[in-house]
Amino acid sequence: MRLDIPPIVSYVFGAILVVFGVLRVKYLAAPRPPRADEDEEGATEGPPVRGKVQQRHLRWGIIYVLLGLFLVVSTYYQAHRR
Repeated sequence: MRLDIPPIVSYVFGAILVVFGVLRVKYLAAPRPPRADEDEEGATEGPPVRGKVQQRHLRWGIIYVLLGLFLVVSTYYQAHRR
């Protein structure tokens, strides 16, 4: 059984993966300023930190972008190979 899916479906799905991967990296993986403790008077000054959650969002965002680009490029290659 052979299933013929139009290439536009792969292009759209790949573009969605790329867009959401970039948004995930930009907004969810951004370094956060350190939190001020409730007991202390002022906020501690320091560089922004990236916790485990932000690192995970960064990794998965990059994976989404790479998967989307692979899907678009491989679909283009298969469509023009015939």
